[in-house]
Amino acid sequence: MSNTSYYKYEVARIFRNRQNFIFSLVLPVVLFLFIAGTNRGQKIGSLTLPTYLMAGMIGFGGMGAVVSGGARIALERDLGWTRQLRISPLSPRAYFRGKLLGSYITACCTIALMFIAGAFIGVRMPAVRWFEMTGLILVALIPFAALGIMLGHLIKADTMGPVMGGGMSLLAILGGSFGPLGSDNSWLHDVSEFIPSYWATQAGHVAVGGDAWGLRGWITVAAWSVVFVYGAVWAYRRDTGRA
Repeated sequence: MSNTSYYKYEVARIFRNRQNFIFSLVLPVVLFLFIAGTNRGQKIGSLTLPTYLMAGMIGFGGMGAVVSGGARIALERDLGWTRQLRISPLSPRAYFRGKLLGSYITACCTIALMFIAGAFIGVRMPAVRWFEMTGLILVALIPFAALGIMLGHLIKADTMGPVMGGGMSLLAILGGSFGPLGSDNSWLHDVSEFIPSYWATQAGHVAVGGDAWGLRGWITVAAWSVVFVYGAVWAYRRDTGRA
């Protein structure tokens, strides 16, 4: 299998697996519309609740979308597809690029749908802010994409659902996707700044007047990216090294 053929296959698989694809897209949008749609008139500071919540939940939706790539990997392992890839000319680098491509396509679809939902209930921002938000979120999703690949090679398909659902919900709460976690001077807030999900949420808030990523943000995202990329490579080698 050539690299190009493999990339095309990965993209096609995303849209063929309708159940997983739709769930990754619909869940954050439904939560957003349920909470924000019934509280349009409320404000948090100078922002309307829908604007504030959309900025936070775009990160949550993106995280879930890229990590969901791990579920596809776990299923492929159960079906023996990864074993077939092992004996093909496909290089490990091409394998990882294909998985990242699939994860980011899903994330971009989720982000676009969140934008549409936000605009539908009255969220308005200059175009440059939409692009700024999207760019920072895509950077913030790098460690989560690697985490999804790592989990996919470590966990079986039948246990990926609870792990993903529980893990992503916890990270989203700690990262402030559903609202601030304590005051700015609380210890919870200080701890959350060392978690990558905080910066995924902050990436959205930057576009609505929040503080821009400082050095701590870039270092945190870069450090967790290195950790999870190393973990993904280790898990892949451990998995493919088995007889």
